[in-house]
Amino acid sequence: MREEIRRAIAVNAAARINNRNPSGIYSYDRGTHSSMTPSYDYEAGAHIGNSGSNLYHYGVGSHISLNVNGNKFSGYDYDGGHHFTGSVTGKTVNLYDYGEGSYFNYSV
Repeated sequence: MREEIRRAIAVNAAARINNRNPSGIYSYDRGTHSSMTPSYDYEAGAHIGNSGSNLYHYGVGSHISLNVNGNKFSGYDYDGGHHFTGSVTGKTVNLYDYGEGSYFNYSV
């Protein structure tokens, strides 16, 4: 899955689980901080549409399903054609990307 999609998932999952809107995200994998809200990806210069359990990243042009249950989340990336799952603990987001077969960690 593309990094833009992972960031959008992480920020939106954290926003829903923590009931607050982050203004940035740090990728431990990339070692970089990006300005990002649940509705806008400043690094990609693109809006993120949010309707119920569906997201749409306008920069990538792709739909994402995102379901939240407690502090856990799961869904499907239609761009890459793979599922993902993860959890949010405070400001830490752990995301498992089935397409990559790897965990990705973020701080929001």
